[in-house]
Amino acid sequence: MNLEKLKSSISRLGQSSLVRNTLWMMLAQGLRLVLQAGYFVLVARVLGAEQYGAFIGATALVAIVSPFASLGAGNLIVKNVSRNRDLFNDYWGNALFMVLVSGLILIPLLLFIKPIFLPSKISISLLLLVAVTDLIFLRILDLAGQSFQAIHWLSRTAQLNLLPYITRTGAAIAMVSFLPNPTALDWAIFSIASTVVAALIAVLLVHRNLGYPQLALWRIKPEMTEGFYFSVSLSAQTVYNDLDKTMLARLSTLEATGIYAAAYRLIDVAFVPVRSILSAAYAKFFQQGESGISGSLNLAKRLTPISGIYGLTAGVGLYLLAPLVPYVLGDEYATAVDALRWLSPLIFLKALHYFAADTLTGAGFQGVRSGVQIIIAVFNVLINLWLIPLYSWKGAALSSIASDGLLLIALWGIVAFLYQQEVQLLKDSQE
Repeated sequence: MNLEKLKSSISRLGQSSLVRNTLWMMLAQGLRLVLQAGYFVLVARVLGAEQYGAFIGATALVAIVSPFASLGAGNLIVKNVSRNRDLFNDYWGNALFMVLVSGLILIPLLLFIKPIFLPSKISISLLLLVAVTDLIFLRILDLAGQSFQAIHWLSRTAQLNLLPYITRTGAAIAMVSFLPNPTALDWAIFSIASTVVAALIAVLLVHRNLGYPQLALWRIKPEMTEGFYFSVSLSAQTVYNDLDKTMLARLSTLEATGIYAAAYRLIDVAFVPVRSILSAAYAKFFQQGESGISGSLNLAKRLTPISGIYGLTAGVGLYLLAPLVPYVLGDEYATAVDALRWLSPLIFLKALHYFAADTLTGAGFQGVRSGVQIIIAVFNVLINLWLIPLYSWKGAALSSIASDGLLLIALWGIVAFLYQQEVQLLKDSQE
């Protein structure tokens, strides 16, 4: 009897689109990890901590404004197309339009503010190449993946998420083969070339499988506010995740930036299984959230315990395995052992607060989510200004843990409050 129940449970799991989509995303993320680890180790070794730190410093600054290069267009594709497939062509065309226009506006802005946030050792040419790569071509890749995500075709989304890592791995091998002593600028050149190739392939796949873009500019204005909220949310998320790297480059040393960035990259690697679940469930949060916060919360209740247990286990594992880092990256990254141990609690915190955030988004409270994230981002900047000059990368690690901890408390507190409000309104309407 127990065996029959087990077979029945396995059969139901196999028929679940959420499980299948999560497995697709985990497979792609797993392959991505192999490729990313390969070119990450290769690039980090040949560039050295200082040059790698320069590249990361430029990338982190660009990442803060990159969400505004689409103004939430990809999220709007997922939200609207997941509810009405016939809207795809309009939202795909508008999304490409927003990326190109916004990206071309933001690139000069970044070059203008560069002296404020980045040291003179990071050249304008390096920042320009990184900006074009991330603000235009990577955003187009994201839009293509979100287009398939909207219709729950996560196998294709997974393939597109993997694509730039395949091309970048090839670019890293080519750079090392042709250049004996490459610099951060050299890597930026090879990186943009590989990303252009990936973006072109992604666009062709979307056109072949889903349809061609058509401009429906009249749709942009009514949803501009919501799209802006999505952008603010992603930008604030980038601030408390990545601005510390830019601030390290400015307030400490490029070597400290490289060491801290290497440790943080390993945190990102360990977070892949949770990110896979989030990607697979994202469109479902919008569908469940049509009925209100209770609908999206029911979905979060199913997923959060699994992610929390994984986050706790992975954090402990990274803490224990941290001494292996120098054997992988080289003796120059010996300090990254301590950095990884300081950052290890982040996996557990992130595994919990992301589901609260998507609960709010799916139920139509993106503005609330964005507001909380802005507050946390400001807190992160202020505490980094205090801690980094005193403690270098350790200050950045402390601010990251404090920011994610506060975000966890705030988001789940708001979810609980809104749920209670919804329940009370339902009771009042029945009386």
